Amino acid sequence: MALELITHAFEPVYDEHSRILVLGTMPSPSSRKNGFYYSHPQNRFWEVISTVFREPIPYTIEQKRSLVLRHGIALWDVLASCLIDGADDASIKEPQPNDFSTLLSESSITRIFTTGDKAYKLYQKLCRKQTGIDAEKLPSTSPANRGRWPLKKLIDAYSVLNIYHITISQGENI
Repeated sequence: MALELITHAFEPVYDEHSRILVLGTMPSPSSRKNGFYYSHPQNRFWEVISTVFREPIPYTIEQKRSLVLRHGIALWDVLASCLIDGADDASIKEPQPNDFSTLLSESSITRIFTTGDKAYKLYQKLCRKQTGIDAEKLPSTSPANRGRWPLKKLIDAYSVLNIYHITISQGENI
């Protein structure tokens, strides 16, 4: 195992209208190289999100940013830094959480979702007390999760984001 100290290299995506926060664990090497979330070519996040919201698959960073913001979604990661072997969440050591105070004060976040077990566990352990918001666990869209989570099953699981978006847009509190 070749653990490397990684510090989160890019800012969260959000605006004052963001009501839903989707958190990964830490950007993968591909995402760090490209400077944006879920950038590994085999990660299914953008295909899933675009299908859930019935929009074309975004390819550029600006298209991706626009897609999530149009639907009230903010993106970030649980960790500000950690020791990690590549993109292997199971290898994470010495996790340091992000500080969510600015993001939460400058947005309208009412729901937090994590992408995968490790993000969920780290959020609950390191961040829940600070944010005061329980997280809901979604399956990972990572290529490593293909066997357990085929695309259709992922889309069904992530459809909850559209349900929250529609309900919040109509002014209901759920």
